[in-house]
Amino acid sequence: MSASSIRSFEYLESLPGTVFNRLYKQPSTALAIFRRMLPHLAKSLVMAFLYIRRPFSVADLDTWVRPGSRREADAAIDLLERLQILKRTLDPGKPRSFILTDPFASSLRQALTGGGNHKSFGVPSDVDPKEIVTPAQLDDFARKQWEGILGYMVGSTGIGLRNEGANLSPSVKHLLQYGGLVDVRGRSADITQDGFAFVLQEVNAQVWTILVLYLENADNLGMDRVDVLSFLFMLGSLELGQAYSKANLTETQNQMLLDLRDFGIIYQDSADSDSYYPTRLATTLTSDAGALRNASAGFNTALGSSTNDKGFVVIETNYRIYAYTSSPLQIAILSLFARLSTRYPNMVSGKMTRESVRRAISMGITGDQIIDFLYTHAHPQMRKSTTVLPPTVVDQIRLWQIEGERMKSTVGFLFKDFLSFAEYEGPCQYATDIGVLVWKDDVKRMFFVTRHEQVAAYLKSQKERKKEGG
Repeated sequence: MSASSIRSFEYLESLPGTVFNRLYKQPSTALAIFRRMLPHLAKSLVMAFLYIRRPFSVADLDTWVRPGSRREADAAIDLLERLQILKRTLDPGKPRSFILTDPFASSLRQALTGGGNHKSFGVPSDVDPKEIVTPAQLDDFARKQWEGILGYMVGSTGIGLRNEGANLSPSVKHLLQYGGLVDVRGRSADITQDGFAFVLQEVNAQVWTILVLYLENADNLGMDRVDVLSFLFMLGSLELGQAYSKANLTETQNQMLLDLRDFGIIYQDSADSDSYYPTRLATTLTSDAGALRNASAGFNTALGSSTNDKGFVVIETNYRIYAYTSSPLQIAILSLFARLSTRYPNMVSGKMTRESVRRAISMGITGDQIIDFLYTHAHPQMRKSTTVLPPTVVDQIRLWQIEGERMKSTVGFLFKDFLSFAEYEGPCQYATDIGVLVWKDDVKRMFFVTRHEQVAAYLKSQKERKKEGG
């Protein structure tokens, strides 16, 4: 599951059942969650159950699963249950069974076969040919708006990036501060550790991060969360370059148009316009077409740019940096942890020093994040080396960080008191597989995780399976 899927899935998992019931009444939402949130095995199970109107017994389901794939099947079923797509039937005197929930099943069938008058996939609008906005114009608008957001976050370096990007509305700045991506002190905004991690994400993950923050703040804005979610999932199914009517949108969704325009997700000529255009940032919301690795290269790919990003950073063992780029955004990011001294039309040079790295660390940026950035953007010449980055530079960055920290705390949950190693091994491996394991001790049969809901659900399912087998 990609980073963007994980972030959006974690938000969906926290919603109450009544919200899911309203959400799944929209075919566009059911299709988007099916396409974006589910791994391949879960999709296969949904399609197998989709046209079976009666409960399907667990015993019959077990015959579909190879003995060595039991854990993967349990994880897929657990995910479907948490998204309230699949539910268990516990009728007295009958074997335990599964069935797809309604309205998810009926909405997905309608989305796949067509028909109906639900209008959940948008209503195309007729626009004067002279006023049509082309995909290239939409890409330019989206790029300007999104790079304006990233530029605001890293603009505290003195490059003057804010003036080159889009003018951000107060609501966008508030959202970045609300999400802990920037730390506002007076009139200046400093990027935080979470903000730097955000800048390094693929563009689709960045967009979903912002949208989840927007969803979390929806109640404060007087918005209906179901309307917000439904509209976002609908945007992922729209066609780039096609204008859509506002006539069928709810009051909340009409209010959203102004905010989404600030993010570059939709385009409108004016607030009074009767139509809107989804940009490529919107139409790829529920698409898994390529995981975009970084902000600069990823955005060019997402917007169909012909620029072939092959890496632009060269770093020597004496800590000198040469960056073959003219992008103000990339230069501003480098300035967060390096002292740049010379700038040419297509290159900047400088040096990583103890002071420059310590300054970045004081802003919350970690040494590993700096190393990841340098590795991700390493020049092709550097990639000819087996280590890519000079080991002396990597070690020194970590040493500079250690100078200022002796202990790191992680919020999470400790699982212990397992009766046997076999009882301990299963959930520990499951925690590793889903990426929540932080620490384990096989001898003491203890492990520590950042999230407990999925592990607890796994333990519960294993307990029920033992009862049925015993």
